[in-house]
Amino acid sequence: MKLPRLAYSDGITKSTQVKFNGLNHNLGAGDGELWDMRNLTSDYQPLLATRAPRMLYRTLTEPGGLFSWDGLAWADGDGFYYRGERAGTVMPGKKTFAALGAYIVILPDKAYYNTESGEFGTLERSWSGTSLTFTNGLLFEEAAEANTIQAAGVDWEAQGFKAGDAVTIEGCTKHPENNKTPVIREIDGDKLYFYEYIFTLDGEEGTTPYTETGELTVKRTVPDMLFLCENENRLWGCDENTIYASKLGDIFNWNVYEGLETDSYAVDTGSAGKFTACVSYLGYPIFFKEEHIYKVYGSLPSNFEVMGSATLGVAEGSADSLAVAGETLFYLSRAGIMAYSGGIPQPVSQAFGMERHELAAGGSDGLKYYVSMKDSEGWKLDVYDVRRGMWHTEDETHATHFARWEGNTYFLTEEGEIWITGNTQNPPEEAEPEKSVPWEAEFGDFVEDSPDKKGISKVQIRLELEEGASATVWMLFDTTGEWLKVAELPANVYHKGISSASGGEASGPHLKRSYYLPIVPRRADHYRLKLEGTGTCRVHSIAREYYRGSELRSQPGRN
Repeated sequence: MKLPRLAYSDGITKSTQVKFNGLNHNLGAGDGELWDMRNLTSDYQPLLATRAPRMLYRTLTEPGGLFSWDGLAWADGDGFYYRGERAGTVMPGKKTFAALGAYIVILPDKAYYNTESGEFGTLERSWSGTSLTFTNGLLFEEAAEANTIQAAGVDWEAQGFKAGDAVTIEGCTKHPENNKTPVIREIDGDKLYFYEYIFTLDGEEGTTPYTETGELTVKRTVPDMLFLCENENRLWGCDENTIYASKLGDIFNWNVYEGLETDSYAVDTGSAGKFTACVSYLGYPIFFKEEHIYKVYGSLPSNFEVMGSATLGVAEGSADSLAVAGETLFYLSRAGIMAYSGGIPQPVSQAFGMERHELAAGGSDGLKYYVSMKDSEGWKLDVYDVRRGMWHTEDETHATHFARWEGNTYFLTEEGEIWITGNTQNPPEEAEPEKSVPWEAEFGDFVEDSPDKKGISKVQIRLELEEGASATVWMLFDTTGEWLKVAELPANVYHKGISSASGGEASGPHLKRSYYLPIVPRRADHYRLKLEGTGTCRVHSIAREYYRGSELRSQPGRN
């Protein structure tokens, strides 16, 4: 926002900027809008201000992922860590996390960690052998027929199987119809009991036990899913084409189909393309392709209904860009950052102009959306303030995962550093503050609402610098490519509005004052202004004094 221009009798006009908005990297940006920036924030808007220093929490050797549930968890090399302690062994590489109750699930390892008991293990279980007997047995302490498999000497519970598991039996050749996926009802040592008559036995009445030989397996399996989320006491996930849901409250079972409300669930979709992400939002599991969004309605497998809409979904490679800020879901699509509230997603990245992004990862502090993404120049970390509708660019950080824990926003970088960003609340004792932060603010073209040439004579800046901070003012005329230094403003140089460098008495840090900066007058069609420095700085206003040239002097080939 600019104050009304003041015109003096000598023809000099003074224009003052007192409200500084966010990024506007468009050719039509108006006077005083920010064309580019580094490490600025909307926290003190309408002031132009530098972001708060981050805090380095930890450095990993081989970063694989970051997640928060009842504590902060991460993968480093072949280790899974919870609350700073190694809790299990995983394969090195990037991880996808989800949680249900006390369990944290880790993909693609198909591993789990119980945050209450400290147990770490695998979701899948498998037994292989050369002999498996199909026989009669018991069911709820009553005799039952054709419901039992027995592997002599095998302790099924020690193998990791439990009642309620759906197990896939494979390798039967004498009665191939016994290759199926029934649900275990009870376990008794080396016997697994199922419902009656679930197996085919020998004899005319099918009640004579028999033994299958060869390469036999009994296993509990989990689909090879790419993405995972929790919704209404189930885990939901997808591979490239199929949506899956676990058994109610059970992270281990994905193949239970008994016609009950606790059953697992799976469905294929008919649209082109593959799934790129999933998330739980507004009480629904939502699945994304690049050109489709699918929402699953219903509360039971019998009434689950997948409804799709042909609209911009998550861009491939940007599944981790999904984050909720201000009750709105944000993510990167092929057309830019989208805001989704359950209906038609709306674009919110107009501030980036024609720049396109890819491979995004995002997080939130509740009211701001943080996103690290790659553009034509490399990686940048940008922040969208939902309340103010503004974007601010921080730096060239390549973040791969974000997590919110105990009121603080954490992110993991490609290099393995875990940082706390934003306004921290009771950070961990071991976290180290960032050193002095470099910053920059480049304004768009100033034309002063006139197509004529104008002469710029003075710049007056009212700002506040913390102790040890500094700022430098630059100007660029007619996009010549040569930035000219106007002034350097060191910290702690104050004397009732006069620089102590001029012999005055310094009056201490954190004082607001104005700097009146005369410059060599130059005539230009347009000009730009850039501020840069290090440390904490807040700019309250910028005023320019200029005079306008005539229309004749603005004609091509005339000076």
